[in-house]
This record gives sequence, C-alpha cells and structure tokens, in this order.
Amino acid sequence: MKTEKPAKKAKRAAPKTRGAEKPRAKAKAPVADPRGQSVFEGLGVSPGIAIGQAHQRDGGDVQVIERQIAKSEVESELERFQGAVAQSLRQVAKLKTKAKTFHGTAAEELGFLLDAHTHMLESRSLVGGIRQRIQARLCNAEAAVMAEIGVIARNFAEMDDAYLRSRGQEVREVGLRIVRNLAKATFSGFDHLEPGSIVIAEEITPADTALMNPRIVGGFACAIGGAEGHTAIMARSLGLPAVLGVGALIGAVHSGDTVIVDGSNGVVVINPSAACRSDYERRRKAMERETQALGRLRNVAPVTRDGIRVTLQANLELPREVGQAVAAGAEGIGLLRTEFLFMNRDDLPSEDEQTAALTEIVEAMPGRPVTVRTLDIGGEKLTSSLGAHFAETSNPALGLRAIRLSLKEPKLLETQLAAMLRASAKGNLRILLPMISTVSEVKEVRKILANVAARLKRRGVRIADPLPPLGVMIEIPGAALTADALAKVADFFAIGSNDLTMYTLAIDRGEESVAHLYNPLHPSVLRLMQFAVQAALRARIPISICGEIAGDVRFTALNLGLGVRELSMGANALPRIKSRILNLDMQAATQRADMIMDQYDAGRIAALLDDFNDAS
Repeated sequence: MKTEKPAKKAKRAAPKTRGAEKPRAKAKAPVADPRGQSVFEGLGVSPGIAIGQAHQRDGGDVQVIERQIAKSEVESELERFQGAVAQSLRQVAKLKTKAKTFHGTAAEELGFLLDAHTHMLESRSLVGGIRQRIQARLCNAEAAVMAEIGVIARNFAEMDDAYLRSRGQEVREVGLRIVRNLAKATFSGFDHLEPGSIVIAEEITPADTALMNPRIVGGFACAIGGAEGHTAIMARSLGLPAVLGVGALIGAVHSGDTVIVDGSNGVVVINPSAACRSDYERRRKAMERETQALGRLRNVAPVTRDGIRVTLQANLELPREVGQAVAAGAEGIGLLRTEFLFMNRDDLPSEDEQTAALTEIVEAMPGRPVTVRTLDIGGEKLTSSLGAHFAETSNPALGLRAIRLSLKEPKLLETQLAAMLRASAKGNLRILLPMISTVSEVKEVRKILANVAARLKRRGVRIADPLPPLGVMIEIPGAALTADALAKVADFFAIGSNDLTMYTLAIDRGEESVAHLYNPLHPSVLRLMQFAVQAALRARIPISICGEIAGDVRFTALNLGLGVRELSMGANALPRIKSRILNLDMQAATQRADMIMDQYDAGRIAALLDDFNDAS
C-alpha cells in the first residue's frame, strides 16, 4: 500500500514484458492515510492518466418480469438456472483467488464476504428453494430467484441481531448476480455520465467496453481482468487508461469519489491528496505534449536509417476509430475486427447492415487497404446475438469459435462474405480468416466465397473483380508449423501474436492469476513466428503482425529483424512506432534478431533485446 507518493513515470507506453515477467497485481491491501487517500495496485493494461469522478457499476440492475412457462419447459429452465449458478460460483471463485493475494484486514473481510457468497450459492435452502418455485409456479428462473431472495431477505430484516440483519443484503447481492447471469446482462451504456468519469466495476466485458465513448469516459478500473484480454485490447484501441485485476477496489470506492487511473503503471488512487493530484496533472500534461510532438510525424514515411521502407497500419475495434487512424497517419487498416457488428444486441445483423458498416470504413480509407476479419466470436468474446449457436463448454478458447463456428454455421459466413464483397466494390478490401489450422479450411472458405460471389453477380450486385485477396491468421501453433502449406492457398498472412502466445504457452491471457506467465519472448513463440515469416517470404506473399507486440516499441526491432515489413496496431501506438523505425538501423536489427533466435532462455532473449533498444 502506498499513501502519498505516486508511481514512477513509465518508460514505455504499452504494458511491459521483461524476460518471463509481466506486470501483475501486487499483494498489498489498501490503507487510507489521515487525509483519506488510498492507493491500489493492479495490472496497467492501457497507458495514460485519467482523473475524474468515480462511477461505480455492479453490472447493471436487471428488470425482472415474471412469465409463465409450460411444463415441457421446466427441465430446460432448471438447466438454465443451474448454468447461471455455476457461472456465479466461477465469478466468486475468481474474486476469492484475487483476495488471497492481499494482506491485512481488508483482505480478511473480503475473504469472509466471498466465502459467504459461495456458501449461499451452494446452499440447498436457497438453490433448492428456487428450483421448487420454478417447478411449482411454472415461472421463469429470474422471477423465481427474485421471489426466493425476497422472502429470505425479509426474514433476515426481522431479526434483532444487527449482523444477521445485514446478511439480508448479501442474499440480495447473490440473487442479483444469478439474475444478471441468467439475463446475460451487459451495461446499458455510459452516455449519461459526466465527461471524464472513471468507471469502477467488478468486471467489464469487451462488449461493455465497446459502449464507452472516450469523450465521456475518462478511464476505468476493475477487480477482474488480465493485461492481454480483449477488454484490455479494446481499452488500448480506444485510448482509455485502464487498470485491471484490482480486487481490493470492491467496497473501497464510491460513486462521486475523485479517482486517478494510471494505466501506464497499474495504479489507482482514491481521493488523492492535493500534492498527489498536482503531480499526476503535471505528468498528464507532459504526456499530452509528447503526443503532440509525435503527431508531427503523421505525414513522414516510416523508413529506417538505412533506407528500408516499413508499412504501418491500424487495428480497428469499432467504426468510430477510423478518424483516429487517419489522423495518426495509418496507411491502411491491417485488422478490422467485425465482432462490433454482433455486440450489444439480441438479433443477428443483416447483410445490408453489415454492408453499410463495412462500406463506411472502406470509403473512409480511399485507396488504402482495409483488411476485414471474419467473425472471431468465442471465449471472452461471446455475444448475446449468437447465444443460440453455442453450447456450454468448459474451455471456450478451445471450442467452437472463429472459423470453426463460421464453417459449422455457413449462413453466418455467407452473410459476412456477401457484405464484404459488396463493400469491396467501394475500395481496397481484403478478407482475413481467424483461427485457421488446416489447408482444407481455407479451401472450403474459397469455395463458399466463389458461390456467394456468383450469387451476387446473378443479382446484378457490383463487387470487386478480381475477388478480394483471402488471407490467413497465424495465431495457433498448428498454423505456424504448416505455414509453408498454408502459403500455397492463402494470398497473405497476418500473425496474431496474442493468441499465438496464449495457445503456445497454454496461458489464458484474460486471467490475471496467470498473466505474469504470458510472454511473447518465449523462444517457442519466436520460433513459430520465424517459421511463418520465412514461409511467407519463400512464397512471396505479404505477412504482417497485427497482435499487441506490433504496437509495443520494445518489440519493433525484433519484429523487423525477423523479416516483417508490415505492422498493424492500435492507432494510438502508430506515432511512437514510427519514431522508433526512423531511428532504427535495419541491418543491425536483423543481426540482433539472428542472435536472439539462437537463444533458448527467455531471460537471455529479453536482455539481448533490451540492451539493443537501450543502445539504439
């Protein structure tokens, strides 16, 4: 715990990875100083400093409407209820794991509270009572939960003992958690907040992040989350300072408190002292001046000191980021994630809706390539609009997702491809396939693409001629190891370093308890990347990196030294990466990359890379 002195200034804008280490939440519980200031440490996942009033969100209240169900629906309703209870237990268990890392009375109290919640979720009286209500009253699970917890809470409220009376609120909290999971509730939005508000929540999903307008939300901090999860990626893409994995925030901050979020160093300050706030204000202005200075490089070509041209493009999470990419000098869109089309809605987007959204982006980048990735939904990126297409699975990251879902549900893929082909008539569009593992998958998509194109032509719809290039994401070890075969059926490669690292090292990048093990400098990850790059160069097809390491200046020399000449990243990172390229000697970077690839120890690799960066 710290009480006064803010964290030291970060050396790098993006979360650092040094050796086998990754930023991680410190095992410290907060203690307020006499002036009321409290400092928490977590995972700094999106750089920058935000200062504003806290807006605490508990996942949003869910309006419950009771509806009658048929007797034939009882079993499925009971299964839905048990699924919500199981999800609630997993959420509480995750918080309990986080609580064990803290010291002091705050950790002890948090542990007792979460133990009580676990006990309730496992109790026969609560769970059994709700099941009986569903069966007896033939009502939906949400109504049964609210009715049962209402009775229990009223019984607690009538007790003389103050402690027992307080348990009624805990029962309500447990019940609301179950109801939110039943309703798959997402945040309703943030447009009603005061500009510069700091969102504080137990957890924020990628879909919730998509609702944040940077003109209104200044930054956010959560109890749960990892540095490489999709929520963190969304935050970096939107330029929102964010700190995740700060479990001790629960109950320690209230709406209206003044909060500082230091996303560069993973620090959250509640009710800062005047001196602390003044220091952070000074640092924030210094960052703004640096950003303005880098902005002058917008129209400067990214060429190394020895004359090697590099292409810098932007990753897009949401359409509203196009202007930011153009302003940063992006030479195209290296990765447009289409998941935004499916988020925060209960129905599927039509072909016309998708066409309109894609056309708007293509037209905003005249003459420049726009690489559109087909749907990559699964794991942490599940959306309510696709809920019917997924069965419950113990490990969504290894289940039905991405290209696997698209090929299993061809109507989804055909609609997406039709929209992409229609948008391709307006500009330079490329199609990118996620989570490819076999040549047959690419061939099957090509066949579907040809059929969709033929159907559109019969309808008299204008599309690009020839058809847009079809590329492959190299993001699982199987794809990297068969890159030479994939290069024969793909028009280009894009290395997704985030998932490639996750799958190679068996690390859930959204899980803060193992976030420190996530390391793109592991020799196995680098060798897979090198294999894919060399296969692309031999086949003379373009290859880019669109994972998070593309936007981290620490990795620039290594990425280019391996032979990559195209990098795609969040628009905020473009100026800093361009500045690094302008001061880089490609021959020296290649020699250092060759030296690194001879190593087998991640610590030694990190030292060689950092020494090179410090010297150049």
